[in-house]
Amino acid sequence: MKEYKVIIYQESLLSSVLLGSAKVDPIKFTDFLNRHASLGWRVVTMEKEMRRALLFSSREAYIVILEREAN
Repeated sequence: MKEYKVIIYQESLLSSVLLGSAKVDPIKFTDFLNRHASLGWRVVTMEKEMRRALLFSSREAYIVILEREAN
């Protein structure tokens, strides 16, 4: 039996407000994924989207679906 988890990874709101838009930092995103992998999760699929932040800014986000064997 499998267990699934949906997570949204995005940069902080502050960076999008200060810069007008925020891109995901690949080093932080890698660390984030590796932390989940160390708990037995593996990425099944992911999708990138631009999310609105306040009125005039946006930030990049990833919707990530993870799976692992249920305990």
